[in-house]
Amino acid sequence: MKQGAQGSAATGNPDGSGGLGGAEGVGGVGVGGPEVRAGVPRVPVQGRGVEEERGGRVDRAERVERADRVERAERGVDGGPGRGGAGAVARGEHTHSETPIPRPRALVQRASVRGQILDALRTALVTGELTPGAVYSAPALGEQFGVSATPVREAMQQLALEGAVEVVPNRGFRVVERGARELAELAEVRALIEVPVMLRLARTVSVERWAELRPLAEATVRAASSGCRATYAESDRSFHRAVLAFCGNEQLVQLADDLHRRAQWPLVGPVRVSGRGHADLLADAAEHMALLDALIARDLDVVRSLVGEHFGGAR
Repeated sequence: MKQGAQGSAATGNPDGSGGLGGAEGVGGVGVGGPEVRAGVPRVPVQGRGVEEERGGRVDRAERVERADRVERAERGVDGGPGRGGAGAVARGEHTHSETPIPRPRALVQRASVRGQILDALRTALVTGELTPGAVYSAPALGEQFGVSATPVREAMQQLALEGAVEVVPNRGFRVVERGARELAELAEVRALIEVPVMLRLARTVSVERWAELRPLAEATVRAASSGCRATYAESDRSFHRAVLAFCGNEQLVQLADDLHRRAQWPLVGPVRVSGRGHADLLADAAEHMALLDALIARDLDVVRSLVGEHFGGAR
C-alpha cells in the first residue's frame, strides 16, 4: 500500500496505479519517471512535487528520487524506481526477475502414499489376498488402507499397465486370471533373455564379484524357509537383478524384472492348489545357491544345466 501511495504522489495518479507496475512499466517508464527511450518526449513531473520545486521546498526524499531518475535517464536504463526497476531492487522490493522460492508440494507426500499402497497391493497379489477374477473398487480398498481413494486408484492404474488387473468401467479393477499356459510363456520369454546373459557373464565376471552375491542367495534360502510367498518373491527378484546387473544393461534388467514379477502372481483353478508351495520355494532357493557356487567355480557346464532347470521349472 505504501508503494501505491508513493506512485500517486509522484505521478498525480489518484489511484496510485503507477506503483504497481502497470502500463507505464511495460513501456519502460518507471513510476513517476520520464520516458527515457530515444525519440519519445520527456513527460514532465506532475502534482505537488513541481509546485514545491518552484517554491524551493522540495524535500530530501524527493530530491534523491528525482536525482536517481535523472541519472538513469542519462544512462539510458529502462524502468524507474517503480516495481520491476533497479530502484525496486535497491529498496529490497519484489521484481519480476526474481527466482520464486519453491514451496513444499503435497504431491510428494501423496506419491509416497501411492508407492506404499502399490507395494501392499503387489504383496496381496503374490499371496493371493487379491483373488483372481474378483473386482475391487478404489474407495473400498482405500477404506481398508485408511487412505482416500485417489492413491489406491493411481496404484491400481499402475498395476493395470503391468497387466495384473484390468479396468472395469463404473465398478473398479478386476484381478487378471492366469493359467498354466501364460506362466509357461513367461518362463520361456525370461529364459530367452536371461539364459544367454548369464552364460556370457559366467565367462567374464570375476570370481570376487560373484562372491559378493552370496548374501543375496542366502537371503532367498531364509525367505523360503519362512514360507512367506511375498518375502520370497522379493528376495528372489533381488538375486536375479543382482546377477543381471553385471551385464551393465539397465533396460534389460528392468525388462527381466517386470517379467519376473508377472511370473510370481498366483494361478487360478486346480493349478493354483498344486502351485508353488513351501517345498517349491526351498528347491528354488537351493538352485540359487548351487548356481552361485558354479559361477564362482567357473563350471560352465553346471551353470548351463542349472540355468536351464531354473527357468524350465517356471520360476
